[in-house]
Amino acid sequence: MNIQIFGSKKSNDSKKAERWFKERRIPYQYIDLYAKGLSLGEYRSVKAAVGFDALIDTRCDAYEDLGLPYVPPQAVDARIADCPAVFIAPIVRNGKQATVGYHPEIWQEWK
Repeated sequence: MNIQIFGSKKSNDSKKAERWFKERRIPYQYIDLYAKGLSLGEYRSVKAAVGFDALIDTRCDAYEDLGLPYVPPQAVDARIADCPAVFIAPIVRNGKQATVGYHPEIWQEWK
């Protein structure tokens, strides 16, 4: 397994995800969304695994500030990758598999 947790230190679900992997002694790499963000390739990989609607918080202020409701779908990817505030945390990746939020029932099945 090659687990990556993209999270926020302010997010309780991010803290719970870290704790879940620590308790099971599963090695992971923690990436702070606000410090590093997601690269465009990582964003596209996660979006392919979980879908746009599960990944993006359309109710946050940053979503409106970027004008995303009015941007054509083909231009959304480039704008979102630079703004970590629109992502729902944590984003947990294992290769091409991914989850958004706290989902230990799915993580247990990963090999």
